Amino acid sequence: MILQLNVAAILAVASRTAWKRAKPVIVRDTVLLPLLGFLGVIVVWWIIALANHELMPTPPEALVANLDYILNPFFQRGPGNLGIGWLLIASIRRVLLGFALGALVAIPVGFLIGMSRTAMMILNPIIQIFKPVSPLAWLPIALAIFNLADPSAIFVIFITSLWPTIINTALGVSSVSKDYIDVARVLEMPRWRRITKIIWPASLPYIFTGLRISLGIAWLVIVAVEMLTGGIGIGFFVWDEWSRLNLNSVFLAVLVIGLTGLFLDYAIGRIQAFVTRRPITSN
Repeated sequence: MILQLNVAAILAVASRTAWKRAKPVIVRDTVLLPLLGFLGVIVVWWIIALANHELMPTPPEALVANLDYILNPFFQRGPGNLGIGWLLIASIRRVLLGFALGALVAIPVGFLIGMSRTAMMILNPIIQIFKPVSPLAWLPIALAIFNLADPSAIFVIFITSLWPTIINTALGVSSVSKDYIDVARVLEMPRWRRITKIIWPASLPYIFTGLRISLGIAWLVIVAVEMLTGGIGIGFFVWDEWSRLNLNSVFLAVLVIGLTGLFLDYAIGRIQAFVTRRPITSN
């Protein structure tokens, strides 16, 4: 009993000592160095603003000018006069709808390509042709089909978020060890059971990698699409404020867009960690 207490005391002292040594490193890596990077960006912005002060505001000026948006993100002051929170929600809704529809199509197609050489030979040329097409090139086609801005934006998100998920899913499926498949055949495991018990779990890391890339592309695309289609959204907000030569709000929108993209990537990374039960390293 005394020996156990001594061992516990030694372990407690060792853990405290290790924490004291690791704490400065953790604080430096997670707090000080990122703050140093942001400080560098602000300094560069400040220098450029001072050199072109007639048009571009300095960081303190932009902060003061955007206090209303920051403190009241969900105000409603008439038609079209909404807080930046409502605009952000509208954009995220379009992105998630298009992204979800894309995932529902891309994952089965990726499985089909990864499991069938015939399907790969048929679909691969189509993917290689459409994958390099600019997302904005799809917008006129979408407007011609739907004749409305909102479904057109969702369609553009859908079509451009397909390719990374299809490619990564197919890669994951085709990378499953042939030994596992051979053992399943020897055991006369049904095809659906092979997919659910062997191929699906082994492919999940690849699938989530494709989903993360697709979601990042979707968030990039929605800003450009909303600039062209108008309506309610963070992209149109950027274009509208630039038309008024109000760069204060443009800088705020850039920050909001960046933080939202970071949050979306973090969220899908947490989902990946929960589903695969593996720690996720940041990209």
